[in-house]
Amino acid sequence: MTIHFEERFASHPSDVKHYDTQQLREHFLIEKVMEADKIHLVYSHYDRYIAGGAVPVTGSLELTTIEPLKAPFFCYRRELGIINVGGKGTVTVDGKVYSMDFKEALYIGQGSEKILFSSENANQPARYYMNSAPAHKEFPTRHITLKDANVLQMGSQQTSNERQINQLLISKVVETCQLQMGMTELRPGSVWNTMPAHTHSRRMEVYFYFNVPDGQAICHFMGQPQETRHIWMVNEQAVISPNWSIHSAAGTANYIFIWGMAGENLDYADMDVVQPNQLR
Repeated sequence: MTIHFEERFASHPSDVKHYDTQQLREHFLIEKVMEADKIHLVYSHYDRYIAGGAVPVTGSLELTTIEPLKAPFFCYRRELGIINVGGKGTVTVDGKVYSMDFKEALYIGQGSEKILFSSENANQPARYYMNSAPAHKEFPTRHITLKDANVLQMGSQQTSNERQINQLLISKVVETCQLQMGMTELRPGSVWNTMPAHTHSRRMEVYFYFNVPDGQAICHFMGQPQETRHIWMVNEQAVISPNWSIHSAAGTANYIFIWGMAGENLDYADMDVVQPNQLR
């Protein structure tokens, strides 16, 4: 099969306190996101969010429906966000072709029926990271480049978290129902992201780490602020962050990550901040 999917159920924070390393990884880590000539998807019961990847090499890949959706096509009741983290390619939506370069995004609205992923060069294939959430209204498909993004400069070298936040799929840039996505780039010498940490009970989130150098790793922190846990990750892996959990990380080198979230609030600043000295 071209499309491989798995289903993840929600976990209560009281239960997660008792998870060992393997259980944490089984419930929250998405180990395989990108694989040549395949589409990998994880359907999470946190806000019915889907995260995954597509890597077309020898030919195009079509995003078709999966069994949990009980729908005739993937975007029948859903919206979809895509960011290319590989070589040049195209995404074709109902016959319209969108050229996708490295770090460019595409928003695909509810009702879009046929979605095809292609690469320009099989030796440097496109690597499409995608997030999807239920939609209640149809918005037009739109291509978003870094020039279109709302860019924030955050942190400092002194606190090892100097970073650029590229807000790609947010309300200031493109209309969506509930899906939001962006990309954070750590400056050389900085390793911490999302610090101070925070939770947002009205949204869940998924992080996808990429551009992690060979032999290096990311330590992703999760859990309630007073009951934190960690998961070690490598390049091109993703992690599910429940609404009750912090989502922060430190790497053994600088890296880039894509954040995606969905819920009942589109206000990016809607968060409950926890200072570093308050974490346990």
